Amino acid sequence: MQACCATFGLREPAFGKGCFPLVPTALLTDDGSNKTTSRESAAMPVLHGILAVVLLLAGIAPSLAQTYPSRPVRVVVGFTAGGPTDVIARIVAQKLSDSLGQQFVVENIAGAGGNTAAGQVARAAADGYTIMAISTGFMVNPSLYAKVPYDPMKDFSAISLVAVSPNVVVVNPQVPAKTLPELVQLIRDNPGKYSYAGPGVGSTPHLGAELFRLTYKLDLVHVPFNGAAPAVQATVGGHTPIAFTALPSSFAAIQAGQVRALGLAASARAPTIPDVQTFAEQGVKDQEADTLTGIVAPAGTPKEIVALLSREIARAAAQAEVKQKLETLGFTPVANTPDEFTARIKVEMEKWGKVVRDANLRIE
Repeated sequence: MQACCATFGLREPAFGKGCFPLVPTALLTDDGSNKTTSRESAAMPVLHGILAVVLLLAGIAPSLAQTYPSRPVRVVVGFTAGGPTDVIARIVAQKLSDSLGQQFVVENIAGAGGNTAAGQVARAAADGYTIMAISTGFMVNPSLYAKVPYDPMKDFSAISLVAVSPNVVVVNPQVPAKTLPELVQLIRDNPGKYSYAGPGVGSTPHLGAELFRLTYKLDLVHVPFNGAAPAVQATVGGHTPIAFTALPSSFAAIQAGQVRALGLAASARAPTIPDVQTFAEQGVKDQEADTLTGIVAPAGTPKEIVALLSREIARAAAQAEVKQKLETLGFTPVANTPDEFTARIKVEMEKWGKVVRDANLRIE
């Protein structure tokens, strides 16, 4: 500290930390009286500025991450309550509330496949008090919709990819195919006969199914439903013989034997249905289609806050209780870094953007 003070023309106090100006606030005249000079007065603002910098460098001023959060934080979800994104957002919000000592309050703003919420969050103050739980649609929608009110890369700061869930192909038990190659052959042998149910245009299962259809040049018709639950029920009832869904949506029906799972569009098998092979294990390559759930903030949110939230999410995801909850939902914890999540967002945008263009999909 003494060396630092000397460098800036300051002196160290007798107690505490920091430095004070060597130039006195008053000068002694020849007769011993005090007299402040105009030169000294002009120098004082500069010295005060130097003092402030030195105090900051000395670590006296608290960092932003040490004072955040000082009030409740909004966790925006672009869908209605009860879906996977909402449930995971509430798990994360509760854990952040516990660890950071302020309430993280989930707010559902449904509409336009998550676009309405994303547009609002993109324009929110970049102070860490508004964050958003997103799904894969956040990355797909800029390619799918004619106009969206946000740019995933420019308008947001990635915090953490919380968890992923693979898509799964299920069929009604009356469908004779037992494997994916058998399903491909069955569709080829019966052009125009088979259709598949999906939870909506532009959803990850829909895009995964389109990737599958384009890869194998299949005559397979998409039947979109308003959500995964009715899509699964249509397959259970045999109205739509095939369904592409995220694993959480089909899990109960698979366990009950109401549908047969033919394959997971994932790099590894799911612990909840370990007997179901991945696409790759069955020779169907490059078909991975995860449903992602992550946390982002408006662009420009201080890096210290982004890093703090990312660390706390990783700490929460490592807890056995949280792992169990996520796995029960059909998700695998990830909790990666902001840089890793940023890279994943870019990859997902490029991958699904190509599928959207190749399948000629568009929502006006």
